[in-house]
Amino acid sequence: MSNQRRQFLSSASGLAGWAVLSPSLLSPSLAWAAAAKAGGKPVYKDAAAPLAARVDDLLGRMTLDEKIMQMQCVWQDKKLIQEANGDFSVAKAGKVYPHGLGMMARPSDHQGIAKATGAGDDGSVPNRNALQTATYVNAVQKWAVEQTRLGIPLLMHEEALHGYVARDATCFPQAIGLASSFDPDMATRIFSVAAREMRARGANFALAPVVDVAREPRWGRIEETYGEDPHLCGEMGKAAVIGFMGPMSKDKKLAKDKVFATLKHMTGHGQPENGTNIGPAEVSERTLREEFFPPFEKLVRETNISAVMPSYNEIGGVPSHANRWLLTKVLREEWGFKGALVSDYFGINELVTRHKLVPNPKEAALRAIKAGVDIETPDGLGYRTLAELVKEKRVSEEEINRCVRRVLELKFLAGLFENPYVDASIADQLTATQDAVALAREAATRSVVLLKNDKGLLPLNGKKVGKVLLLGTHAKDCPIGGYSDIPRHVVSIYEGLQAESRAQGFELSYAEGVRITEGGHVWGHDEVKFTPPAVNAKLIAEAVEAAKSADTIIMVLGDNEQTSREAWADNHLGDRASLDLMGQQNDLAKAIFDLGKPTVVFLLNGRPLSVNLLAERADALVEGWYMGQETGFAAADILFGRVNPGGKLPVSIARNVGQLPIYYNYKPSARRGYLDASTKPLYPFGFGLSYTSFSISEPRLTKATMGVGDSTKVEVDVTNTGAVKGDEVVQIYVRDDFSSVTRPVLELKAFKRVTLNPGEKRTLSFDIKPSDLWFYNMDMKRVVEPGSFTIHAGSSSADLKSIKLTVS
Repeated sequence: MSNQRRQFLSSASGLAGWAVLSPSLLSPSLAWAAAAKAGGKPVYKDAAAPLAARVDDLLGRMTLDEKIMQMQCVWQDKKLIQEANGDFSVAKAGKVYPHGLGMMARPSDHQGIAKATGAGDDGSVPNRNALQTATYVNAVQKWAVEQTRLGIPLLMHEEALHGYVARDATCFPQAIGLASSFDPDMATRIFSVAAREMRARGANFALAPVVDVAREPRWGRIEETYGEDPHLCGEMGKAAVIGFMGPMSKDKKLAKDKVFATLKHMTGHGQPENGTNIGPAEVSERTLREEFFPPFEKLVRETNISAVMPSYNEIGGVPSHANRWLLTKVLREEWGFKGALVSDYFGINELVTRHKLVPNPKEAALRAIKAGVDIETPDGLGYRTLAELVKEKRVSEEEINRCVRRVLELKFLAGLFENPYVDASIADQLTATQDAVALAREAATRSVVLLKNDKGLLPLNGKKVGKVLLLGTHAKDCPIGGYSDIPRHVVSIYEGLQAESRAQGFELSYAEGVRITEGGHVWGHDEVKFTPPAVNAKLIAEAVEAAKSADTIIMVLGDNEQTSREAWADNHLGDRASLDLMGQQNDLAKAIFDLGKPTVVFLLNGRPLSVNLLAERADALVEGWYMGQETGFAAADILFGRVNPGGKLPVSIARNVGQLPIYYNYKPSARRGYLDASTKPLYPFGFGLSYTSFSISEPRLTKATMGVGDSTKVEVDVTNTGAVKGDEVVQIYVRDDFSSVTRPVLELKAFKRVTLNPGEKRTLSFDIKPSDLWFYNMDMKRVVEPGSFTIHAGSSSADLKSIKLTVS
């Protein structure tokens, strides 16, 4: 802001005089400010004033220290502003933050009195419930609004990867499971529930969704993603953002039951070197633009997305938190992003500690603000030095103003200046409501992928299964995935099958069979204690003995929250060197298969596993991923046929790590062949079986020839040729047959999940637009080149029918 504008904003007589002498010279913001000043009311407190006028007015009143505090967050430093019991202290806050504060991290947790464990708590102190969180948030906002000089409320951020991460909140299937649903509409409903539960407790800012394209299954965070395909990630991410924030609107105002969403992590995060978290992503600009950028660009252009979070990794020697080309040139200037850039936890400080880019937090802050990062989370470290950098003239106050302006805009758009408080008395009533729990069960069933069903073993008939034996430690102690808290109740598969056995009259017994880790599977625990082989040998022997008298066996195998997770520190690892089942799970499986009993394997896991033995010998194999709080009921729905599985794989499943990378959209020169093994995945992207059968016709084009700027439609008939109602996901892929640079052999461009009755036929129509055909040429310009394109339609990336499209 110029000195002249600041002078007029701070002078009521000056503004009034300008309005009288030359009102046409005033901008709308200044004109409103002049009128408001004459009336004696601060513009920023006038809800009827234009957004720009409110921001201009407030920014003009702020000191440099007040501005800098709007760029900072508090999390581990909550201990400085709380009583010993965790209650918020107005007196302490006033002393520690006399200039106010921009954001608070995770008000629902007890950080500050619990052990600090990086990205998540260790469960030693239960997090706040709905009433406690809302009460705490209200206390913080009351201090900010009534006790700080300008009364600026706080943004309150929480995690919401697959539901609000808070005690008692509804827990939905993990992100990779939601991607398996190929159902964006359902994702919108899910994140609408998450937003409603968050806002009821006073949270207004979600650190979700993750739209990283994941091309590395050893990476523990692959479970947080929507898989390996840019289009699927973009569609599911868009659905999540609309759920959090509502559909795109011109005024961008946030409804009272919505929260701001954050796209993360920009970018390349999903293909780290050697599969380890935060490893360098040594990918080209072409790979960035064609594989990793598309979900981010799509959401910036097609939603009101409020925030973007840089990734921890480096690309071409430049960590994302210091990458001006990435965050400013591409994100802001090229795509037109207007929201806030929020650092990942300790991401700015890691420019010092991990990347060794700069020697101290002050230099890290300089690199981050020059790159375009507006807010440092979770605590102010480098950004505490911004005043020094301004004094040294290394950062201008105008640069600070640009950052603060974006933060203030969000607070006005959320209505926080008018309604900073929530009704704590009803926060619990709005948590895990009946409709939310029902949706969690529906989502769990729609996220399941049926990988194998030899001899039609599934669905099971309760009148014919005889004695059922359930095996696996996680059949009882149900995992729900990372970035979860403790829901009101998690239904285990054992509990779900108990209810089924009572309803249908079959006998159910249980044996642990095999254990993966000792001491539980708390995501936040740093140390992972694997179960000793001798312990498992005894459990396996007991399971085999129990299985001898069983008629049907259901084995629950896979992962838990400690064997596939975010590796956020050197003492808190979660990436894997192998994709095989951990521990003695294959030993149990082989021993059971050797009995020759009808056996179903139900996987609960976070990463795609190399389940070669199970694929070969199980009679039926179900990929459940992490199914959320309704796991057991949903599993029973699937196993006994009340729901017909219709999910599809959002990732390719490798036979072993030697095949990596294994993503389906590879270049023509890849996958030439191995001397000793196949280059084909164990299960391909988009694959999933059903209890019925479907026929998908050859695709038809409404125009077989079109210009480079034109569009056409592809039509496909899909028919349920089986005996029961079921879901099919029709997938449309494109191949540019010859081009000036090499192109992938396949690219998913559209999909549609449909439910059909036996014998029912439906014709689906999909648009083929220039954006489905374009790519970056030798000059890195986005073009559609004339030539031949193959349009594919089918049920997976490996089961397709084709037609040629000519672009002239």
